[in-house]
Formats: sequence, structure tokens, C-alpha cells
Amino acid sequence: MIFALDERQLERAREIVVAGPICDECLGRAFAKVGRGLSNADRGRRIRAEQSEAGAAGTCWICGGLFDRAEAWAERALRAVTGIEFDTYLFGVRLTPRLEEMERFFESRFPTDVGESLKHAFNRVVGKAFEARCDHPVTVAFADPDLSFVVDLPSDAIEWQVASLYLYGRYRKLIRGIPQTRWPCRRCRGRGCPSCGFTGKQYPESVEEWIAAPLLGATGATTAHLHGAGREDIDARMLGDGRPFVLELVSPRRRTLNLGAVRRTIDERAAGKVEVSELSLVGRGTVALLKELRATKGYRARVAFEDPVTQRRLEDALEGLCGEIRQRTPRRVAHRRADRVRRRHLLSASGEVTASRRATVELEGEGGLYIKELISGDDGRTDPSLSARLGTAATVKELDVLAVTSPGFPDAVGAVDNPEALP
Repeated sequence: MIFALDERQLERAREIVVAGPICDECLGRAFAKVGRGLSNADRGRRIRAEQSEAGAAGTCWICGGLFDRAEAWAERALRAVTGIEFDTYLFGVRLTPRLEEMERFFESRFPTDVGESLKHAFNRVVGKAFEARCDHPVTVAFADPDLSFVVDLPSDAIEWQVASLYLYGRYRKLIRGIPQTRWPCRRCRGRGCPSCGFTGKQYPESVEEWIAAPLLGATGATTAHLHGAGREDIDARMLGDGRPFVLELVSPRRRTLNLGAVRRTIDERAAGKVEVSELSLVGRGTVALLKELRATKGYRARVAFEDPVTQRRLEDALEGLCGEIRQRTPRRVAHRRADRVRRRHLLSASGEVTASRRATVELEGEGGLYIKELISGDDGRTDPSLSARLGTAATVKELDVLAVTSPGFPDAVGAVDNPEALP
């Protein structure tokens, strides 16, 4: 343990000691960047021992005895989170106006250039006391701690928050007629009314609810939110390898999960409706990753035509459709989407006439391409469209999403291990 003040620092230390009663923590933190292997209290004791004048006795004029109460605050914090599983933590403190003023005065009256703020010092001291009381090893984490605390001195209260858990996977929606996420009742906006059977929901089930239910039980989380890499229409299925998603579990009490067992439970309970791939724990940055990546998507549509269409006409029309597509916001979503023209690309298209007025087409395009309107034209709001190319009205009767792909997804070949590190 190395600690030695130079002459200038020794003189400043003498000035601080004789200015009034001061605790070892505040005395030591004025020189916190000097030496190694010592706490601020250790520094304070060494400085005091080197002074010819002992200084006045009494409560510290700077912190008012705050550090003497660190153990009590640590105990309160631990009691507050009884029963919650965690491995990392972080403390913060909200000072009283008096403490803020005294700290400003201390730093301006006795500047040292090697000191540490009252907030930083207190957070570390209370954190160490908290660690010592835990019944298992825990560590401080300055980024994304499992538990975060704020010691609110003005109200003499402690605030705390449990970090969400984030699980990545892919889901397959095997039936039509269920939304991706919980959909509040249009009439009562989720409050419950006769129209929705007092459930508050427009639809009785959702992909989100099927996936979340077993995980809410396993973690004791208060609620869950499904963040998908886009979403399919309610009347569309999601097949193939499934759609990437992150399930956010809010305020979980348990963080250790048997993800294989949870996955099997989801598949068993939602049999024939929803399936999920292997689940993995990810950071919260993966949510933004899914939203920001523009994935390539594959579709299969069963199409009806007003007039008979031959195989050759269909193939020619699909070939001419590939390339840039200009889409004004479709009428069916104009109430919730900005009215603007989007430019997307149809990358490939093929199809087979199955009856004189029926065909099955497979399409691959950029994310954000509205497939139903690509087929129908949406009264000219999508240009070009299959309907316009054929010269006859075309309508999607059934739509399936077959693929959602991007090299940026966590499960893609060669994907980065830490999505949060992406620019």
C-alpha cells in the first residue's frame, strides 16, 4: 500500500484538518487519486496521523456523518430486494440541498486536483457494505446491472429497479387469425367492456402471450413485451425458420432459467398454433438491432384474379415486377402509419397458375414491402403492381411469410457475439 503526499498536498491537508471537524472518509477522498491499495478512510487516518494538529472533534462539517450511515443504507437495500436473484448491482445517491452546497464549498475552498466527489465515494462505500451482506458473490456493474439502487437522502428512502431479462429466438405462427402482440379492444382501449367480454383484448390470444406465459411463471416477472423483427398480418402465417424476436421480461425475480425446458413448455401449450426455436439470453441492445436491421423477407401468396390468367402471362408479369417498387402508405394501415411514399425492391418472383383465375406466387423482397398491395395495386398507390402488369384485378386470398433473414441477426452465420457492440 503506497501513499505519500508531496509538500503542497501536505499543506492543503493541514488546512482541511484545521478548518473544522472532518471524517476520515471526506479527508481521505480529497486525495483519493494518491496512492494505491487504500480506502479513502485509510488515507484519512494516515493524513491525520501525520498532522501536528489533531483538528476539531465532532460531526463532519462536509458530509454530516453520511458515511457513518452507509452500513444502515446497505442493510435497507438488501432487505428491499429479498427474494430477488441477482449477480451485479449499482448504487447511486441523491444528495440533499445542504450536502450539495457543502460539497461545492469544500471543492472550491480546498481544491486538490486529486480528489473524489462525495457521490462517487459514498456509492462505493455503501456498495462494499452491500456486497459484504449478500449471501453469494456479487459485483458492481456500471453498465446494465441486474439491480440498481438510488439512495434518496432528501426523502430518506431507497429506490431500486430490477433490470429486464432479454431472450432471443424465432417464432413460427402456424395458424391465421392471431396477432403478434396483445391487441387492446378497440372499443374500450383495454379497460374491459361487453364487446370484448371484459378481457380488454380485441383478440383472445397472441403470439406474445403464448411465448410469455411460461416465462412469466419461471421468472416471476411483472410483465413481458415481444419485440419482433417486423410483424406479419393477423391473417398471415409465419412459417419457415420463423421470425426473429426478443422477449423482454420486466422486473424478473429469478434470472436463472432452464431455457430448453421453457421452450418445450411453450410448444406444448401452444401446440398447433405457435412454436419457438432455441432461446438464448441477450443484451437489451438486441431489441434495437432487430428494429434497425432491414431484413430480406420471403412470401407465398395465394392469389385470385378477376379474369383468367395464363402461366405465360403470369411469368411475364412477375418478371417485369422485379426491381424498385414505389408504395404510398396502404389505405388499410393509413390510420396508424405516416402517409408517405416508400421505395423498396422486389428481388425475385415466381408463380404457378393453379386454376384459370387462381395462382400461387412466391416473392422475395426488402423489409417494409407491402405484399398485399404489391399484388392488388391498392388503387394505384403501389406502382408497379401485379394487377397493373396483368391488366386485371388481383387479390391476395392467403399469405404466408416463409423467411426473415439478415446477416446481422444473432443466429445468422458469422453474426457478432455482442449485438450491443454494433455501430
